[in-house]
Amino acid sequence: MATPDFSPAADRNKQPILTMLRHVLPHTGSALEIASGTGQHVAWFAAGLPRWTWQPTDVQPAALDSTAAWVARHGLTNVLPPLRLDVMSDDWLPGDARFDAIVCANMLHIAPWATCAALMQGSARHLATGGVLITYGPYLEHDVPTAAGNLAFDQSLRAQDAAWGLRRREDVEGEAARAGLQLAARHAMPSNNLLLVWARA
Repeated sequence: MATPDFSPAADRNKQPILTMLRHVLPHTGSALEIASGTGQHVAWFAAGLPRWTWQPTDVQPAALDSTAAWVARHGLTNVLPPLRLDVMSDDWLPGDARFDAIVCANMLHIAPWATCAALMQGSARHLATGGVLITYGPYLEHDVPTAAGNLAFDQSLRAQDAAWGLRRREDVEGEAARAGLQLAARHAMPSNNLLLVWARA
C-alpha cells in the first residue's frame, strides 16, 4: 500500500469538523465526500462516526490512492473504495445514488467559481430526502469584517490562479437557491472558517 499524503491543514481542522458533524448529523447514515484530497478527513470522520458509511471521491487519481492508504492504515470497514468524481460532470454517480449527507471541505476557494454551481446542482441530484450538504472553509460575508489572515490568503490564492479565491457566502447562497437548496445553518469554526449546512428549500 502506498504511503498516504499528509496535509497539515487537514490534520488541524479534522477534529473541529468532526465535532460539528456529530452535532448536525444523525447517528447513522450514508455520506458522500466531494474532493477528498489526501483522505485524512474521511478516515477521521469514518472512525469518529462508525455508524455512517462513507464514499470518498476526488478528481485526481493520486488523491484516490492517498485516501485508500489512509483508510487501510486505520483499518476502517465503513469506507467504500474511493471513486473518481469530477464535480463539473453531469454524471457524478448512478442516477439512483442518494446520500444522507454530502461533505465538501476546502474546495470552493481553490477551484474555479463554476464549481460552486456544479456542487450545488450535483448535491441536489444525490441528496436523500432530508439530507444535507455541508461545506467547510473560509468565506467572505457582507457586513462581517474579514480577518486579516483570510484577506492575505485570498490574495495569495488569486496570485496563484486568477480563477481561485475566497467566495462570498451570499454568492454561494445564490447558486444554492438556483439548485433548490437553502442555507439551514451557519457555524463559526476555528481559524476564521465557516461550516455551512444546506438543505432543500
